[in-house]
Amino acid sequence: MTLYNLKPAFQARLRPWAADLAGRGVTANQVTLSAAAISLLVGGLVWLAGARPVFLLLPLWLALRMAFNAVDGILAREHGQKSRLGAYLNELGDVVSDAALIAPFAILPPFGAFSVALIVVLALLTEFAGVLAQALGGARRYDGPMGKSDRAFVLGLAGAWVGLGLPLPQWSLYLLYLLAALLVWTVVRRVRAGLAGAGRGVDGAA
Repeated sequence: MTLYNLKPAFQARLRPWAADLAGRGVTANQVTLSAAAISLLVGGLVWLAGARPVFLLLPLWLALRMAFNAVDGILAREHGQKSRLGAYLNELGDVVSDAALIAPFAILPPFGAFSVALIVVLALLTEFAGVLAQALGGARRYDGPMGKSDRAFVLGLAGAWVGLGLPLPQWSLYLLYLLAALLVWTVVRRVRAGLAGAGRGVDGAA
């Protein structure tokens, strides 16, 4: 189970906007780079401000970021903008954005640097495991339960919780480790599915 399965319906709503952007000369790579740059900006602002209300920027931007990610895919596939450079920018932009948007939680007790860094590393590994399936001759894996869309939902929910000033008791740290366990499970599922589909072009996206 993963929220990625809802992506086709989400893209359908954004397709007219993507067509308008294509008509204006906007490229998929520009959208991808813009999403990464804004993620770095938002993450940096939340970190430097250090005030809980500023965390409300996270759910606002994460919703928009999902739209950016859907639009760049539509532009690439449906408007003749697919490229090798775009594939690199898409994958690298995602992991950079994830790291930038997760990192500010390290300033909040009871989390701290270690637990948040663990989430950043595991999030990176989920994407790495998904991409490695292509290197084995299969298709890019998007299996859950904690893929990119799922992480965005959880991160947005956490940002809203913090931003609204709701309590973060000591046991909240265990929720972070539960998230880590779900990320490990995601890595294992993607590796297994990638090995099963190697050389056969099996797509586990949706």
